[in-house]
Amino acid sequence: MISNHQTAVFKESKMKPTAASLIRWSGLAAMVAGITFAGIQPIHPADVVSSVTTDAWAIITPLKTVMCLLMLLGIVGIYARQLNKAGWLGLVGFLLLSLCWAIQLAFVFAEAFIMPPLVTVAPQFVDGFLAVPSGRTSDVNLGAIPVLYGLLVGGLYMLGGLVFGIATLRAGILSCYAASLLAVTATLTPLAALLPHNIQRLAAIPMGLAMAWLGYALWSERRVEASEPVSGEGSSLLGQTAAD
Repeated sequence: MISNHQTAVFKESKMKPTAASLIRWSGLAAMVAGITFAGIQPIHPADVVSSVTTDAWAIITPLKTVMCLLMLLGIVGIYARQLNKAGWLGLVGFLLLSLCWAIQLAFVFAEAFIMPPLVTVAPQFVDGFLAVPSGRTSDVNLGAIPVLYGLLVGGLYMLGGLVFGIATLRAGILSCYAASLLAVTATLTPLAALLPHNIQRLAAIPMGLAMAWLGYALWSERRVEASEPVSGEGSSLLGQTAAD
């Protein structure tokens, strides 16, 4: 009878998510997001109006939307894993990098679900919108959006990646090589502007690989803490039953 009750308690505890398990699975989210981010760069359609109605656009832009969501989850998990050792530097890097991907999510969502219906009715607006992330000039006046995008996405992408990478390296919990790759890639990001436009996207591949590497380092960790409360609870129940 006691054994059956202990088994039921153990199975119930196994079904309940724990903080450690959620953090670990967020590593898988970062890994998938990083691989996706790196993988789509060589095959991404050009940011022009004619691309919006293609099958490639219809597949890649929704995939990018999911990628941004997974990236946010992954960043949260990576920061939570090293919360006690990352300090204020880790918090700043986490906030900067998270804000970057949150704003990027809004733009990618618009690319995937708002721009395609507007192609036939407002092609000039679509061209102007697509010119923002690609850095092209456009005749459409979008106000301060291009400048804000450059500062809030481009700037935070670089600064957030640098600070978060350094904080992860100093924390010494996850892969130091992955953290170094993240910091170095973020630092060298402005140099991508010197490359021809058709290969500028390739400069983002190391960033994706760094996030995927950090995600794998987090996901592959083996933890046993989750089983400890079960043993304690079982012993308590056993002692209580014996007393009765």
